[in-house]
Formats: sequence, structure tokens, C-alpha cells
Amino acid sequence: MSEASAAVTSLLPGWARGELAATCSWADDERRRYPWSGALHFADTPGDCQFFYGRDCHNMKGEKDMCVVGGINNYTAALTNSSAPLVDPTISLMFLAHFVGDVHQPLHRVWDLDIIEKAMKDFYNDDLSIMTHVIMQNITEAWSEEEREWEACSSRTKTCADK
Repeated sequence: MSEASAAVTSLLPGWARGELAATCSWADDERRRYPWSGALHFADTPGDCQFFYGRDCHNMKGEKDMCVVGGINNYTAALTNSSAPLVDPTISLMFLAHFVGDVHQPLHRVWDLDIIEKAMKDFYNDDLSIMTHVIMQNITEAWSEEEREWEACSSRTKTCADK
């Protein structure tokens, strides 16, 4: 185990059982406990799909460094600076792990809404029942040959997908 891996593992809470991935949703689960962290889960841009830290990294009150990139910067600094003011390194690590996942959040809205609607329109004539039927058919027929590969992947720390 590398020195960095050992350091990360030593910071994990017991309930994570040595797996950083187990902590990645923690920051969402604890939003009510840390309400100030809400702005750290995303970064809004004015519609031009370009992020500029000085322009875009602030919360609704205009406070600077309050966006997902600011959160990543803050918690990275807290973890790499042993003289950082009373910051719990375990909490810093869990926030950092979560925000690294959140940094792509602007894509979630597109993925969660627009891509599904576009696929229904372009490929299934806006008919959810047809789209559902095709997906079910792929699962039971076209993709079913991959079942053994999926079952063989028991790793909790890496993906086994090769496509």
C-alpha cells in the first residue's frame, strides 16, 4: 500500500471499513448538519458553459470561494497543511471525496432530464412504453451475455466494466 493510500485509509471512519468509496455520499447525507456546505456541492455559470473561478465561485450571498471548486481547494489545503486551524481531517477527506464527484454536477441536470427526453423523442417517438420495452429487451437479450462478467466483478474499489 502506498503512503498516500495508507494515509487516506487511516483517516476513514470505522463504518467505511477501509473503503473511501463508502464515504462519498456522506456529504449529501449530512447536509442538514452542515447547512453552510450547500453551495459547495455545485458551481453555477451564467449559461455560457464556461467556469471562471473569480466570477462563478460564490454562494447566493456573494461570499467568495463557496462553490464545489472552492470546496475542493479548501479541503485539499486542510488535508495537506498540518497547521490548518482545527479542521477534522476525517471530515475534510469525506467532503473532498464527495466534492470531487460533485464537480461534474452541471452535467447531472442534462443527464437526468434532457438526455432521457431527447432519446424518447429521437428514438422512441416520445413513447415511454416503447423505450421501456427496448431497454428490457436489451437487458434480457442483447446484454444478457455480459451477465457472467458482471457477476464476476466483486470489487468494491474499482469498476470491472470494459465498455
